[in-house]
Amino acid sequence: METLGYLIDGFGVALAPHNLMFALLGAFLGTLIGALPGLGPANGVAILIPLAFTLGLAPETALIMLTSVYAGAMYGGRISSILLNIPGDEPAMMTCLDGYPMARQGKASEALAISAVASFIGSLIATIGLILLAPLLARFALTFGPAEYFALFLLAFATLGGITGKNPMKTVVAACIGLMIATVGIDNTGVQRYTFGVLELYEGVDFIIAIVGLFAISELLFFIEDKAGGGKDKMTVNKLSLKWADIRNILPSSLRGGVLGFIAGVLPGAGASLGSFIGYTLEKKVVGKKGYFGQGDPRGVAGPEAGNNGASSGALVPMLTLGVPGSGTTAVLLALLISLNITPGPLMFTQNADIVWGVIAALLIGNFLLLLLNIPLVGIFVKLLSVPPMFLLPIVTMVAFVGIYSISNTTFDLYFMVAFGVAGYLFRKLEIPLVPIILGLLLGPEMEKNLRHAMDISDGDWTVLWDSGLAIGLWVFAGLGLILPYVVGPLLRRRMKVASASSGNPEGD
Repeated sequence: METLGYLIDGFGVALAPHNLMFALLGAFLGTLIGALPGLGPANGVAILIPLAFTLGLAPETALIMLTSVYAGAMYGGRISSILLNIPGDEPAMMTCLDGYPMARQGKASEALAISAVASFIGSLIATIGLILLAPLLARFALTFGPAEYFALFLLAFATLGGITGKNPMKTVVAACIGLMIATVGIDNTGVQRYTFGVLELYEGVDFIIAIVGLFAISELLFFIEDKAGGGKDKMTVNKLSLKWADIRNILPSSLRGGVLGFIAGVLPGAGASLGSFIGYTLEKKVVGKKGYFGQGDPRGVAGPEAGNNGASSGALVPMLTLGVPGSGTTAVLLALLISLNITPGPLMFTQNADIVWGVIAALLIGNFLLLLLNIPLVGIFVKLLSVPPMFLLPIVTMVAFVGIYSISNTTFDLYFMVAFGVAGYLFRKLEIPLVPIILGLLLGPEMEKNLRHAMDISDGDWTVLWDSGLAIGLWVFAGLGLILPYVVGPLLRRRMKVASASSGNPEGD
């Protein structure tokens, strides 16, 4: 009953006219961003964070808008997958397997409608799971001490590469780079570290500048390099319509995919890619020989779409309750919370209950808004695929530069953002992931603070770090998180490639 009361209060926040307007704007912009191949939700949220500061939005309004962008980008990723056989991001890769064959058969409208309904069902299941699970996990997290929190942060780094990551060692290197950047500035004893006499570095590196540079500016550089040319032939999309018989056919697949996706999102290091994959493979096993997967089976679109959208909402659970992001996009949202002087974690459910439950209520409302947007307005989103980058680049650049300048009103931050953008471009060329760098920058100060606190209360005895059963359990899971990517990861990626190749869609190329 207590949760229900908080949720009702959350609806009061989410249904405020200005919050509802920004939720609608975020859902619309997120879908547009998701439709663009290669951008993905993490880049989309990073690009629009400066807009929230430029508009001077309240914390709850900014978070509602950007979580709506997140959800919308997960919806929009299916458009280029189905029409062009180009995944909007990695989780959308499995949608290509049956979505693109349906489009080739003249069923692009049906495929887009099926994916919209499946995405809605998956997100709805995961949001309900978030409502039920998050308060329980937050109460459990109140038992954590500094040693347990240190082990938890270590677990976050250990599992960050996930079992779908290509190179776990590069993930570790990236996390170390992030932790090194986090040490810049004056520590809590008053000692300067790596400031080199530059006054602007005394307070450390601003996460927002780093995120916008690493994600948004580096993406602009890749646009210039890779996407200036023409794309594939565009499919035509008629008016979307979906019969009740079609919904009844995909409903079991969507329900199964949504539940599996939510579980994958909550698990550290799993994420939407795993949710999409297991959603697809489970459908192949359940349907068996009665299906025609890889040749345009609607259930092959519904399963992975429900899975990846379920995982996106599931990833908010550890971010809100423990302060540990469950995906790259939630790492960006975590940076937004910290920059707004809001501390994610169990105390957030009591100290900032209006923000937490307002965002959760907005997710529920946003699912219905996205369904309403995606059915009648899909033609607009499809047309965006034909817009040349030369028109998109100036808009994205303007939002990034104006937003960053509005935060501090110094040109130093603009130069710093560009430097991070160039570094992000080089890292991506070397296939060094960016999310671990951001996570190291975000969690590094808290990790160091908890380590210092644990050492203080134990008089420098290192055994305090594994002195409790909970801490030992977290250390064990962290060890498994480092080992499993080398064992399970290659097998999973090989199966994903086999599934894609057997359907004639080799990774969306």
